[in-house]
Amino acid sequence: MIFDFLKGQFIDVIHWVDDTRDTMVWRFDRQGHEIKYGAKLTVREGQAAVFVHEGQMADVFGPGMYMLETNNMPIMTSLQHWDHGFQSPFKSEIYFINTTRFNDQKWGTKNPIMARDPEFGPVRLRAFGSYSMRVSDPAVFMREIVGTDGEFTADEISFQIRNVIVQEVSQILAKSGIPVLDMAANTADLGKLITTAIGPKVAEYGLTLPEFYIENISLPEEVEKVLDKRTSVGIAGDLNKYMQFNAAEGMAQPNSAAGAAMGAGMGAGMGMALGQQMAGPWGASPAAAPPPPPSPDTVWHIAEGGATKGPFSTASMGRMVQDGSLTRDTMVWTAGQDGWMRAEDVTAIARLFTVQPPPPPPPVPGN
Repeated sequence: MIFDFLKGQFIDVIHWVDDTRDTMVWRFDRQGHEIKYGAKLTVREGQAAVFVHEGQMADVFGPGMYMLETNNMPIMTSLQHWDHGFQSPFKSEIYFINTTRFNDQKWGTKNPIMARDPEFGPVRLRAFGSYSMRVSDPAVFMREIVGTDGEFTADEISFQIRNVIVQEVSQILAKSGIPVLDMAANTADLGKLITTAIGPKVAEYGLTLPEFYIENISLPEEVEKVLDKRTSVGIAGDLNKYMQFNAAEGMAQPNSAAGAAMGAGMGAGMGMALGQQMAGPWGASPAAAPPPPPSPDTVWHIAEGGATKGPFSTASMGRMVQDGSLTRDTMVWTAGQDGWMRAEDVTAIARLFTVQPPPPPPPVPGN
């Protein structure tokens, strides 16, 4: 901080140079000294100067150089009841406000957020990230947050901002309905929702959040371990191949404990396989695989006299061929067949006519 005093007891030049990088408000005052009417006020880019007279908020100055006179201090002139010819020194507290961005502010959920995931059911989520903040309304910031604090840093307000952020993050994540596994792909949209939700609240403090980032949304460690196992099995695909892969890794490191255990496991497995092979000639033969289930029989329909009859099994159709009620010209149909067809033109039915016994031979004369 730099301040200059010229011409004895009167303050002639008022300005502030900040080299701390975390100071948001700095009070320029000197007990027992007065500000000279017509003094020079320098407000640099990224700053604002707020005058407070006897506890009341007065004029606010943005970046620029000013001569402190009645024509550019309307509120102070009204509070002091200055007349047109006033040129006497006056007392006032001057607060410089840093209006630049305060970057890399951290936020995070202290306790897990309970949410209902469409795939996993009830889950506990944690989230953390960063944001930047800046003073958008110096007068409101002074009135609502700073008060009479002579030097106010970003740490003094960041805790309150984190509370506001975590409250909105908890509500939005719980209501989003986005599956946990898809949240990483939607952090940008979730960040916009959270920024919009907390905007009005931080504006009550005279602040705005130009940037807000969700860096990570995570599940409890034990749940993540289960997901990792599930992912491993999914990548392996064939469980046998997955076991072979693990065995190969263990054999590649024979001196390690894992390799020794894997070698022992493979030896046991090979022994069991050899025992099964040897059981063939001398032991009981392995159980045969059960036969496949029989395929369902085809059913048939018959068209006679403009009416449909059936369904009939193939065996029933054979008996009808034998008793003459089904001829080669009878129209038949079954599921999957392209319309009605003559029985003789359907291979499965045509066979029934070939197995029909031929007519009996004529009687032998004399018998």
